[in-house]
Amino acid sequence: MDDIYGGKRSDMELVLNRFVQRIKEVRQSMAAETDFDTIEHMLARVKSEESMREKCRRKGLPETAESALTKIYDALGVRIVCSFLSDVYDIRDHIAAEPDYEVVEERDYIRNAKPNGYRSYHMILRSVEGYYIEIQLRTISMDTWAALEHHLRYKKPHVGNQKLIVQELKRCADELASTDVSMQTIRDMLLAEES
Repeated sequence: MDDIYGGKRSDMELVLNRFVQRIKEVRQSMAAETDFDTIEHMLARVKSEESMREKCRRKGLPETAESALTKIYDALGVRIVCSFLSDVYDIRDHIAAEPDYEVVEERDYIRNAKPNGYRSYHMILRSVEGYYIEIQLRTISMDTWAALEHHLRYKKPHVGNQKLIVQELKRCADELASTDVSMQTIRDMLLAEES
């Protein structure tokens, strides 16, 4: 069976590493300006062969490098977890201004949460080399909720009272979103006192 990425994995890793390095530089620059570290942590990955093949099948696409690299936009993925809501949008603005990447798509699931409560800011970028990178920007609260929801959903995908579970997940997400707003307010007050 041929490599789903057509032998381009090492090129993809270089593109991903260059992007991650650029975000680290932005992080350092922002921290120097504000005395706050805007990024709690960051994860980057090249989607595994198995996951990409499964996604091609799910989307009804042939399991080829063309599908993996030009039809599916998350072969490269980066999750950036920020401390505060404003940091998410500040990092988003820096990413959008990067000259080596074109923003192909954006979805703001923070201001427009999914029905189950999922919140995150998604961007699809295309590098100058033509590789797509999916970016997820979240706060710590959003990341915690998403990790726990993923764990619950994949452990018990078919349960009897799905509607109630979705309602409870949404309630938890809304509570965490309220906490994000409160924490942002506290940070803004602290920054105002320093001015």
